[in-house]
Amino acid sequence: MVQAFINIDEHTNRVLNILKAKYGLTNKSSAIELMALQYEEEILEPELRPEYVDKVKKIMRQDSVNVGNVEGLKKRLGL
Repeated sequence: MVQAFINIDEHTNRVLNILKAKYGLTNKSSAIELMALQYEEEILEPELRPEYVDKVKKIMRQDSVNVGNVEGLKKRLGL
């Protein structure tokens, strides 16, 4: 584990305290880790692999199947 001394402003300190309370965290380090994970998921999400994009494009070109309603879907699936 890496240790770091950081300087934060009062607003950031309040945000960290709110995160601690909201998620039941024990310290501000945990709050910072949570913020980093959320940032990674929302902002740094990696681009889709080209193979996956090609697969999705192939699926999108297929003709759709009209089942009408839930009963039609159940009939088609044999339920």
